[in-house]
Amino acid sequence: MAPAGNWAALTAAAQAGAGSVYFGVGKLNMRAHAAHNFMQNDLQGVASFCQKHHMRSYLTVNTIFYDQDLEVLKTLLKAARQAGISAVIASDMAAIIEARAQDLEVHISTQLNVSNIEALAFYARYADVVVLARELTLDQIRTIARGVKERCIKGPSGNLVRLELFCHGALCMAVSGKCYLSLHEYNKSANRGSCYQICRRAYTVRDSETEAELKVDNKYIMSPKDLCTVTFLDRIMDAGIEVLKIEGRARSAEYVKTTVQVYSRAVDAVMEGTYSPVLAAELEERLKTVFNRGFWGGYYLGEKLGQWSNAYGNQATQKKTYVARVTNYFSKAGVAELKVEAVPLHVGDKILIIGPTTGVMEETVSEIRLEDTSVQTAPQGSLCSIPVKEKLRRSDKIYRVGEAF
Repeated sequence: MAPAGNWAALTAAAQAGAGSVYFGVGKLNMRAHAAHNFMQNDLQGVASFCQKHHMRSYLTVNTIFYDQDLEVLKTLLKAARQAGISAVIASDMAAIIEARAQDLEVHISTQLNVSNIEALAFYARYADVVVLARELTLDQIRTIARGVKERCIKGPSGNLVRLELFCHGALCMAVSGKCYLSLHEYNKSANRGSCYQICRRAYTVRDSETEAELKVDNKYIMSPKDLCTVTFLDRIMDAGIEVLKIEGRARSAEYVKTTVQVYSRAVDAVMEGTYSPVLAAELEERLKTVFNRGFWGGYYLGEKLGQWSNAYGNQATQKKTYVARVTNYFSKAGVAELKVEAVPLHVGDKILIIGPTTGVMEETVSEIRLEDTSVQTAPQGSLCSIPVKEKLRRSDKIYRVGEAF
């Protein structure tokens, strides 16, 4: 299950073979403050795109709602049903009840912190899928999965409730994301989709009497490393998890494509009996090439304390640098015309081509032409052409990728 913050990420999810995508619309979701979000008039297009690519589409309405939000919520859910959206992910009972009234399939968000079989049985009255709390251990997850089968707990569809779990991406220091730091500092609630990422900053502890200052291990002690489970994915699947959820609606299209490809490869290996520590380590190295704050396995393996980032922001092993935009594409010749805007483009450069319809394409620049002349470098400001394997679109962006130092 892939995150989709925009059309490029949605296309990338399809290219990578995701089985489902989840996305937000406007302000009624936990990433409302992020730059990436769809609008209500995108619902029909998103649903059609997902149906065409054999993916299920899940609309997130997982914030806390106030009375003044309820009409907007009702209108959005009605539009989602009319568009053919597969299901909604919700935590507020107002959203859950309204979705069921609209005959929409409901998935329970991790925001509800479902941690035991009795809580799951209660929400099964409304939901066919439950996203379990991120703080559970694999043993606790296995107990819940066993309880679903033994008690034959079914959702509104008449099928056994399916268990979903976050397998990769950012973690919050708060229990299942219920944080109040942004509300305290900026009067902007993270539980209303307005997280200001205050926990990701560096802080100094000061003795109010002596003015002595202390930095704890020089780490960002409220900013957890990112969750990564690819090295024990076999154990997660064995515990009874049926849906693997990748966090990252604010992440880039290449993050979506890479993470979906990696976890799909790992799942296939488990199913085929070829999963091994060597393969898992190789896949983890690939995950390190895209956005991350360092990795740990979360609480699934029984850790009592979180592992904290030792640097601010992205620690990816590959760096992406914007180079150019596509100004034209000549399909018969298989050539793209580029306007080099930021830094020069060189023969031999490894590039990513990203766009709403193009998704994410990887190429190595084999030739550059300025007018009719073959050159090794296209300088900043120039108009050049390069051969490409697949169709590009005007305004697609070209990025150079290389090792981060």
